[in-house]
Amino acid sequence: MEDLILDPGVRGLLPTLTELVRLRRLALVKTCRPVGYPTLAFAAGDDPYDLLAQGVAYVCKYASVAVLPPIGPELALALLTARQNIYTDPQVPNAIEAKLYEVGSPGPDSPVLVTTNFALTYFTVEGEVERSKVPAYIAVVDTEGLGVLNAYADDRLTAEKIVKTLKEYGVMEKVRHNKVIIPGLVAVLRMEIQEESGWEVIVGPEDAAGIPAFLKNEWKPN
Repeated sequence: MEDLILDPGVRGLLPTLTELVRLRRLALVKTCRPVGYPTLAFAAGDDPYDLLAQGVAYVCKYASVAVLPPIGPELALALLTARQNIYTDPQVPNAIEAKLYEVGSPGPDSPVLVTTNFALTYFTVEGEVERSKVPAYIAVVDTEGLGVLNAYADDRLTAEKIVKTLKEYGVMEKVRHNKVIIPGLVAVLRMEIQEESGWEVIVGPEDAAGIPAFLKNEWKPN
């Protein structure tokens, strides 16, 4: 039999962690191949946050399958987030794919917002655009995972790069206005972008939380 999963045979957080670590060390350090199979761990208790803590501990310490009683979606999301980030290098910025994203169903009168491909920055901007209920294009510039200010300070977010990115995406051909919204933190790039592209550059809010009010009150395609 090769399709095996190992139950350490104990219950409780500390005993289970002890056996999971022992099994992994036997398989890797002692090269004991008979225990080199996926492992199973059970979380138990009534406190949902304690169950979450047990699940995260088991996932981080070698359990291939963690079995929990029913928990709410918010706790399951926290557990899945922990799992996704186990092998994330803290010295490497968490980046998303640099491309043109659409929020809602944008059309020819929709705003074009520029941001960086730092994951936290993008998802914050996307969430606020969704909250505004204004369909929009978000043009993500490849800054190698750096946020707006860091990317500007490191010359990875420049007027030339923004213009080049927007032209590569062809986003200005999708709209009938010639307006681009840049982050308020890099307002200094406004005139340089305008001179290089001929587009009208609008300085957006410095904080993403200001995007909904900005799009509702300030955005005018004509």
